[in-house]
Amino acid sequence: MDPHNYIQVERNYAAFRTKLPELLSTHGGKFALLKDGKIADSFDTAMDAYTVGKKDFGGGGFSIQEIVDRVLDLGYFSHALPR
Repeated sequence: MDPHNYIQVERNYAAFRTKLPELLSTHGGKFALLKDGKIADSFDTAMDAYTVGKKDFGGGGFSIQEIVDRVLDLGYFSHALPR
């Protein structure tokens, strides 16, 4: 992973954790697409979020997190989806 993208992913994850209580009440069970520490949008599936993230943000630096009542960070590889 490009070091710049890794920093973006960490920044996005921190923002997601902060915003999780609000997101649960409005978008629980969906998937958040994050870029530059902001929620870009939410989607019904991770693949929908990935497709839009790839289209809108190109090479990376975006994150996808499921909006559930527990925050999971499974490490470096949990931030990547297979092509």
